[in-house]
Amino acid sequence: MATLLIVHHTPSPNCQALFEAVVSGASADGIEDVRVVRRAALSATASDVLAADGVLLGTPANLGYMSGALKHFFDQIYYPCLDATRGRPFGSWVHGGNDVTGAVRGIESITRGLGWRRAADAVTVTGEPAKADVEACWELGATVAAGLMP
Repeated sequence: MATLLIVHHTPSPNCQALFEAVVSGASADGIEDVRVVRRAALSATASDVLAADGVLLGTPANLGYMSGALKHFFDQIYYPCLDATRGRPFGSWVHGGNDVTGAVRGIESITRGLGWRRAADAVTVTGEPAKADVEACWELGATVAAGLMP
């Protein structure tokens, strides 16, 4: 059975709604033999990443960058996972008040350094999530999870 690790920082109701949509998509009917593991960014470990076959990353955009919690996650796992996780598929979603460009760029830069493979385009949401934003997060979860099915 494959494992999909969802690492998230969800400090607001908007972030929580997007996170729940990602989890729902990753756990949808038709997704078989994929175990979904959820970890808050401040508690996710290198062991979690090493045990996963794919990773989904969620964060708010804070002051033009990913949350400190997600950056802390990357700081903790970078070197322990550097060689062992090359080629690992990942996806991400970012929510912000008005601009998420720096947060997306930061995630892309770090995952590129890790050698991870983008399995789906980043979902970016500004302001109040619309129905289409929630659906895009559901699709992100389903896409990355389906890609892990045997």
